[in-house]
This record gives sequence, structure tokens and C-alpha cells, in this order.
Amino acid sequence: MAASLWNRCVTTTVKVKFPFTCARRWLLSAAYTDTTVWEAREKEPQNLAVLAEAMDRTYERNLPVSSLNVSRFIDNISSREEVDQAEYYLYKFRHSPNCWYLKDWTIHSWIRQCLKYGAREKALHTLKNKIQYGIFPDDFTFNMLIDSYIKDEDFKSACSVVEEVMLQEAFNLPSTQILSLYALGAHLATRPQLTVSEERLVGASLLICGLTQDSSLGLSAQLLGHALLGKVEMSKGIHAVFKGMPLFWGRGYLGRALAVMERAAAAADVKLSKDVIDYMNGLLQELSSPSDTDSSGEEMAGEEEKKDDTVDEDDEAERAKLPQYAARFQELSSQLESQGKVDPASFQTLVTALAQQDLETAEKSDLEQYTSRVQAWEAEKKLLIQREKETKEKSEQEKQERLAAKAAAQQA
Repeated sequence: MAASLWNRCVTTTVKVKFPFTCARRWLLSAAYTDTTVWEAREKEPQNLAVLAEAMDRTYERNLPVSSLNVSRFIDNISSREEVDQAEYYLYKFRHSPNCWYLKDWTIHSWIRQCLKYGAREKALHTLKNKIQYGIFPDDFTFNMLIDSYIKDEDFKSACSVVEEVMLQEAFNLPSTQILSLYALGAHLATRPQLTVSEERLVGASLLICGLTQDSSLGLSAQLLGHALLGKVEMSKGIHAVFKGMPLFWGRGYLGRALAVMERAAAAADVKLSKDVIDYMNGLLQELSSPSDTDSSGEEMAGEEEKKDDTVDEDDEAERAKLPQYAARFQELSSQLESQGKVDPASFQTLVTALAQQDLETAEKSDLEQYTSRVQAWEAEKKLLIQREKETKEKSEQEKQERLAAKAAAQQA
């Protein structure tokens, strides 16, 4: 249903992939993805076969494996096959008593190694199954992964990463916000057949990321996000919207979409993208027409979503407000049009303009923070290595003392 609405409502400019001619400035620069800072770290060469055997023996004895050993294994990956082996040890570590101590630099190294050895699908798999693997990346790491998919024009996978950013509520960096909105807009421009679950995830990502932008783009993203979530609410009930999501649980997402339009009408310097307004118009028309059923997306949603259908009386009361929403939408659309607050630029064009204006500056700030972060990681790692060494020396000393005492006792 979402795809059919988007097809009918977006303007022809949305069908063009990206209407600009700059030299791919909207992607992260080579400096951002450069490995010089990362590779300059002090190395700890390891024989992975020996290290793997040591970890296996430790697990067999029901003892915890050190986070340093997991880090060493990942840092020393040198082939695609070893990526698969590292995935296994990430899983084992996550299900061990030491699971809380997986280091941030280990997660960053894991994503880098996956990208380096052509195992990006492993990075995405462990990210989407973060509870099983403990993969909770920082902003910079998220950016690298999103950017790698954007460069390959795999916008669906880029959006899968953005959804994880949304679930972690990690839209902190301006660069992450720009890349996320770009990936979301580009994915929708391909007119995908979205399932109900995908509508919810994309809608929530647009909404939460849009809240970080106090601009025409931000309000347009909020409007589109509220609209997608409102459609899920109308078809599946409010519980299908906020369950397991960092979203407000109150009913009335379409009403909140109209509130965004009201804010745009009252503001002095913002507009709303025409294709987003057109989408909202088509959505309200389709929801208001009981005979208009396009189940292509819903059929793909799976049995789990069917089980979660819990439409109650309050949900039915919200559905009854559709005529009011539709009438209010027409009033606000006319008001925005008369005020000159309908921007003919497509959603992607607005994102592109933001990227051209702000991404370079955002990158500089990110790189400065990243350099400091790597230095802090190295300092913490050296401290842990020193503690590990001292612990081993103490353990060896105690062992020798026990052996000496035992030998003395035998002689006596």
C-alpha cells in the first residue's frame, strides 16, 4: 500500500535518483573513511589458531574469556573466512558471564574488518541481531556502514542501518542525521513494496531523525514519518506502532502529522516539500476508501504481525476521525499554498542541499572527535593489557609458592 501511495503522489522529480551534479559531495569524503588513524594503533600480532584454541579451552572449563582476547582475534583478521570465525566468538562472548565488557573499539574494529574483507552482510546481520552479538556501534561507526551502502546505491540496506540508529536513538551527529535522511529518501524514491513492519520502521526513523532538524527538511521528514506511522495505526492499531519502539504511545499520529503542517503554516521561514504533502493527501484518500485495498505490503508482513493485531475500541474511535483529518488536511494544504509555503523541491533535493551545505563541516568535527576517541581507546587498552600482565604474574607467583610449599611438606 505504501508503495502505491508513493507512486501516485510523488512528483516526477522524485523518480530521478538524485538531481544534482556535484562530485558526489553528498557522500562521506575519503578522509572520513581513511584508515591511517586506525592503522596507526600499536599492533598485537596473534596466531588466530592458537588464540581460538585458548578461548575454546577456556569456554570448555566454564571460565570467562577476556574481552582483550576477543579484541585481539578481531584485530588480527586477515581473510573472509576469519570473519566468520570471529562472528562465532562474538556470539560466544555475548552469551558468557563477561558479556557486558565487549569494548567499543572491538565493535568498531569488527565493522571495519567486515567492510575490508567483503563481509558487509555479516556486519549488518550482527547489528540487526545486536542482542545476540552485543554489537552497539558508536556514531562514527554507524556513519561508515551507512555510507558504504549509499555509495553502492543499496538504499534498502542503508535504511536497515538507519533503523538501528533510530532504535538506539543515536541521531546525535549532524553527519549521521544527513546520511540517514539521505538513505531514507533515496530508498522511498525507488518505490519499494513496504510491509507494515517496514512502514513502521521507516516512519519512526523519519520522525525521530526529522526532530533533529529545525528546518523545512526536518518538518517534511516529521510529516512523512507521522503519516507512515498514522497509516500503521489506522490499519493495525496503536500497539502495532509503539511496541518495541522509542515512540510516544498516544493515539493520533495522523493528527500529529496535521500539527506539523500547522507549525509550518505558523512559522516564518520554513516550507513543506510538495511530494510529502502529496503523499499525505493520497494516504488520507486511500484510508478513507474502504474498497481501496492494496494488500501487497500487508501480505508480506508475516504471521508475527498478524498475531500482534490488537485493534480495540479506542483504535476504532481514532479511525472514526478520518473524515475530520481529511477535511483539516485540505484546509491546511490550501493555507500553505496561499502562503507560499509549499516547496516544489523534492525530499531528496532538500537533503542534498543540506549535505552540500553542512556535511563537510560536520565531517571535520567528527574526525577530530574520532582521533581523540581512538587515543582514549588505546590508553584504556594499554591499561587493560598491563593489568592482564600483572594478574598473570601474580597468578604464576602464587602457583610457584603453592608448589614450593607442597614440595617442602613432602620433604618434611
